[in-house]
Amino acid sequence: MAGLRRGEVAMLADMSRECCAKIERGHLAGVSDAVLESVARPLRLDDAEREHLFDVARAVNGAARPVRRRRPKKRVPRDRLTRALDTIDHGPTSTTRPPDHDPRGMTMHTRTLGQGLEVSAIGLGAMGMSQSYGPNPGSRDDMIAVLRSAVDEKVTFFDTAEVYGPYVNEELVGEALEPVRDQVVIATKFGWDIQNGRSVGLNSRPAQIRRVAEESLKRLRTDAIDLFYQHRVDPDVPIEDVAGTVGELIAEGKVRHFGLSEASAATIRAAHAVHPVTAVQSEYSLWTRDPEAEVLPTLAELGIGFVPFSPLGKGFLTGTVDTSTTFADGDIRRRVPRFEEENRAANQALVDHVRQLAGVKGATPGQIALAWLLAQQPWIVPIPGTRRTARIQENNAATALALSADEVADLDSLAQRVGVSGDRYNAEHMAYVNR
Repeated sequence: MAGLRRGEVAMLADMSRECCAKIERGHLAGVSDAVLESVARPLRLDDAEREHLFDVARAVNGAARPVRRRRPKKRVPRDRLTRALDTIDHGPTSTTRPPDHDPRGMTMHTRTLGQGLEVSAIGLGAMGMSQSYGPNPGSRDDMIAVLRSAVDEKVTFFDTAEVYGPYVNEELVGEALEPVRDQVVIATKFGWDIQNGRSVGLNSRPAQIRRVAEESLKRLRTDAIDLFYQHRVDPDVPIEDVAGTVGELIAEGKVRHFGLSEASAATIRAAHAVHPVTAVQSEYSLWTRDPEAEVLPTLAELGIGFVPFSPLGKGFLTGTVDTSTTFADGDIRRRVPRFEEENRAANQALVDHVRQLAGVKGATPGQIALAWLLAQQPWIVPIPGTRRTARIQENNAATALALSADEVADLDSLAQRVGVSGDRYNAEHMAYVNR
């Protein structure tokens, strides 16, 4: 499976590593239908790909079924099983095609969320360019340049929302990406009640969703929103009404894909039953593991992609924040319990462990954190935020960082072993999640 090593593919398919290696080399003699099916299932092969795999195996095994049968005018491309296994032991990569190359030698792997939405394996969260992390180190023009540099670095997935600023972040993203609109995927969000320039609660009523869509289209300078998330679940509006309204916008061509953010497994199921959900966005990282219990299994079952925000723990997992760090006025971390001084001290053991592994791998702590996320599932696409091109380059390099199965397992249990102190939100904002 793309993004996983041979041992992990073998584990998912319930086969030995030796058998997995044999299939990788194209040696299918003696491989039973049951084994092939166990491979096809986690790889999400479609009917044509599955049939092609079985035809090849039966041809090798001398089955009675005709082996030279052709499908008229349909050439089965190099099947996804072989393509995926080709990348085993080389770290995370695309679930759809090999990485893009350009003359400067830069690469960016791609991944596919639900409903066939293909994006760069690492996206860019734009929120911090307009709010939440203190004074901006650059001007608005500087941020436009950073966004455009991300495209040069092969990032194709950009995340914004009407509430960021509010409004100005969408305007920034829209202006920056207008010249390359056909090369990128833009996600934005609805769901807040914004009055006099500030959010005063939630509002996902159908008329409000439509109003936000029209205004976001103008600010983003586009004729369609690629991915439209409900930013937080509104308990006063049935999720079926929300999904139905976004479905209508998709039918009208104003939106291409429907997403949810910080939603519970039950809400995801209910929404998906009305209109297919392409992606769910929630906080997920080495020190925030909440989605693992219910949300990620639900997404795997339904074929929905997952987009972790704050994949670097709001900077903590980069190793650049410690007990001596002070946060400027307007920095969201001043209000996050996990960033209180005593909690930062308690959580230092976790980032120290990540830093130690980074030293062994010749990487940065942030790259380890991102590589771990990419190794979890091939349909996970983190969206770290930054205001510097150098950080975009550093983050993107995580797609080429291979973690061994033992290293992934060690990081899997890290939070449980060392503990994580402090909630990821204050009480007010925690009340908005997992509804």
